[in-house]
Amino acid sequence: MSSILPGFALSISLILAIGAQNAFVLKHGLRREHVLPIVLTCALSDALLIIAGVAGFGALAHAVPWFETAMRYGGAIFLIIYGLQNAISAWRGGQVLDSEAQSSPSLKATLLTLLAITFLNPHVYLDTVVLIGSISAQYDSRLGFGFGAALGSFTFFFCLGYGARLLAPVFAKPTAWRVLDALIAITMWLIALSLLL
Repeated sequence: MSSILPGFALSISLILAIGAQNAFVLKHGLRREHVLPIVLTCALSDALLIIAGVAGFGALAHAVPWFETAMRYGGAIFLIIYGLQNAISAWRGGQVLDSEAQSSPSLKATLLTLLAITFLNPHVYLDTVVLIGSISAQYDSRLGFGFGAALGSFTFFFCLGYGARLLAPVFAKPTAWRVLDALIAITMWLIALSLLL
């Protein structure tokens, strides 16, 4: 437990800030679209990266010097495009939380977008592989620390995905969707800018 709890706390603190992945989960949680596959994909992706970090694969960035640069620019381009899509949606407006009136994107398209958001974002590697991996070295049980971090990720994404429905009354109004889309667009662009700078 002395390793699991710090791992859990660190993981929650790292993913608590709104980012591309969290915004995606929130949006689909509000619409109640593919929630279980989405939260499982996020949590399992984080767990995989945490295991890689704890197992010592954080040295990849040092072994392959161009890897970090390629991930940074590729991630920035993807986030700019994804932000643009949300900005257009915010500008057009008209969305409401009416599941019967909406056509849901396919599960395949949804998961492919989520995987791109997850694995093309260099911050994910910095947080999970590098940071969690390096901090785990300070604990007697690296495995316990990694387990706690993965458990924190599962807990967070399930709470975010399924807890989003508590906000459903707010998002019954088109203005709330426009604000959310605008905030997501701004968040994506700020992350992209931080990657480029």
